[in-house]
Amino acid sequence: MPDLSIRKTAFSVEEIFHEGGPVPAESLRRAAGIAIIENPFAGRYEPDIQWFMKDLKPLGLSMATRLVEMLGGPDQIEGYGKGAMIGEAGELEHGALWHAPGGYAMRELLSNSNAIVPSTKKVVGVGGRLDVPITHINASYVRSHFDSMEVGLNDAPRARELALVLVMSSGARIHNRAGGLVAQDIVGEDGLR
Repeated sequence: MPDLSIRKTAFSVEEIFHEGGPVPAESLRRAAGIAIIENPFAGRYEPDIQWFMKDLKPLGLSMATRLVEMLGGPDQIEGYGKGAMIGEAGELEHGALWHAPGGYAMRELLSNSNAIVPSTKKVVGVGGRLDVPITHINASYVRSHFDSMEVGLNDAPRARELALVLVMSSGARIHNRAGGLVAQDIVGEDGLR
């Protein structure tokens, strides 16, 4: 088994003050972390790939920890999501290996995270972009927190790389008014409502 080879990481925070309407009492902050790593399966079909998820766990925890710190601590986090971009010499399934290490890392740090972590993945060329879905950490049906954050780097992923992404947010969309379940009405038993 090859060691995890990280070429680079990038972290960013967006702060949204309004979307053309009145300025709310609190801004919305979204943070993203991207790790560009070597894809150990690039260029060939490999039937046994599940072992690589164990290798990715420390990376997931490190990235999630940094995002929580960037947003001010676990009590500041209300939304999350994850994603992967696979370089052209890889396949979609290689990005699927990020589901458990990335998702469980965030849930481990957030004590009230019952909801599944939404995700997306795609094979891209260098400079590819990914819209990472975001939902509420405790109830997936909280419509005000249906959101996304676009991520990407101009030099990644190269053909034999993976770009692994985690995203967290501090709250609902600015000016949300689409109705549905609201955060204060979460029952919190099944991760949905």
